[in-house]
Amino acid sequence: MLNSGPRRWLVTYPRAIPAAIFLLVIAITALSVFAIERGEQQREQVMMNRTAVAMASALERRASVNASYLRAGAALFSTVGRVDMATFGRFVAELRLDADYRGAEGYGWAPVVTAGEVADFEADLGRYRIAEMHVKPTLEEEPRDTLVPIALIQPDTARNRRAIGFDMYSEPVRRAAMEEAERTMRPTASGRVVLVQEGADRAPGFLIFMPVFEDGAGGRRLKGFIMSPFNAQDFLVSAAELVDRHGLGVRLYDGAPDQDNLLGSLGAEELGGETLKQTVRVANRDMTLVIQSAGEAVLSAMALVTLLFGLAVASLLMIVTRLLTQQALEDQRSLNWFAEQNSIRNSLTRELNHRVKNTLANVLSIVALTRRRADDVEEFADGLDGRIRALSATHDLLTQSEWGTTPIAAVVEAELAPYAHDEAHRLICDGPTVELAPNDALSLGLALHELATNATKYGALSTESGTVSVTWEMAAEKLARLHWVESGGPPVPQQRERGFGTDLIEKIVAHELRHPVELEFAPEGVRCTLLVPVRERSAFEIRAKRQALRDA
Repeated sequence: MLNSGPRRWLVTYPRAIPAAIFLLVIAITALSVFAIERGEQQREQVMMNRTAVAMASALERRASVNASYLRAGAALFSTVGRVDMATFGRFVAELRLDADYRGAEGYGWAPVVTAGEVADFEADLGRYRIAEMHVKPTLEEEPRDTLVPIALIQPDTARNRRAIGFDMYSEPVRRAAMEEAERTMRPTASGRVVLVQEGADRAPGFLIFMPVFEDGAGGRRLKGFIMSPFNAQDFLVSAAELVDRHGLGVRLYDGAPDQDNLLGSLGAEELGGETLKQTVRVANRDMTLVIQSAGEAVLSAMALVTLLFGLAVASLLMIVTRLLTQQALEDQRSLNWFAEQNSIRNSLTRELNHRVKNTLANVLSIVALTRRRADDVEEFADGLDGRIRALSATHDLLTQSEWGTTPIAAVVEAELAPYAHDEAHRLICDGPTVELAPNDALSLGLALHELATNATKYGALSTESGTVSVTWEMAAEKLARLHWVESGGPPVPQQRERGFGTDLIEKIVAHELRHPVELEFAPEGVRCTLLVPVRERSAFEIRAKRQALRDA
């Protein structure tokens, strides 16, 4: 059973409490989902950081291995006079490309030649090949003094043969990388280029150059470059094989992460989540590695389960709270009904006590007056019987009206009912509808009974030609005036003793009605004028309750 505090809240706020509980659980669920999603984001961020570091390390390691091979080749070629196909072949064979290194197109040799040495260079190129080989582009197409054409490249495949004779010094990106390598004497990567080997394919790539110097009469001289061309996508794939990417996307850019600088991409085309940038140093050149998450719009599995569970719990609690609220309201209505019934019962008890006391007071007054005026027991009993019957008749009217207001016409009809169908007498009753309070109706009924009893014994109702006229009208807003007029009866003697009826009307009735009674014994018949207060129901109910409290 709920205690008074929660029960009072449920009754006072029957709709707000279930809604508040629902919103509270939803808020807790939202916070939980937020915490889970925040944790997922942090976990994803850690995974992205880990993947970025691993990918950067793998790329740098691939480039570092290649640079080591290039350094070894440079040291070897600087000690031989002429780098021919046999020497270059033995060097590459020792590298065991298929077993020790992946991701590069191979290795190549490009000597430095002048414009005057181009013819001898082209003749040397054709010595080991079926068709004649020429430098590309030709000197006629682009006149220049210094050339660095590719003379040898391994492995010797149809794809790599496309690069034979290409003057790398004629292309600005390659030339800048070679000049940087010559200046630093370190393996240096070029910017984003399209390898000659690609042919019609425009797949981006880059090259790593290592300068080869030789000693001469004038000092050290640049002999040429040993280089390694890379297809950027293959280079990225070879590094990714060493790393668990966890479904993350990877992009590699030459320098700034711009679409024009994109070298390769792995699984990032379909992703649209958070990105993480990592700078990669590849052969003395900065590249940018971008790691991208899936960026799913929906919640994670754990967050989705938590959300659905929270919604289910919130809905269930709201339903249970609503049921408790309805039960509390029903209990409160029952308590209110019982309290109302108890109040009504108490009010009825107090009202009954008040009515009984008033009635007994009237009866005692009637008994006292009747006893003083009676000559014997029989006369006392007859008088008392009639007056009590008059009270009983008026009580019947009040009971029918549930002790509410009673019309004057009903009181008059009840008291004159014994004479209404007697053809020997004439009764006239006329007046507007006026409702009287219970006490006032009792007093008026008692007065009418005494007047009717007197008229039956001595007045208009004692003869066949007698007439009794009872009329009433509103004398003021809350005051009715009733007239009792007798005519056609025996003359009324002017010298007579004061009777019980006179005392009852002038004392008891006048006291109860709180207005004086005009009673005139005219020779032609008795005349009586009564002023009866007309009160609203609330007025006499409040007074009755106050009186009951005083009586209690």
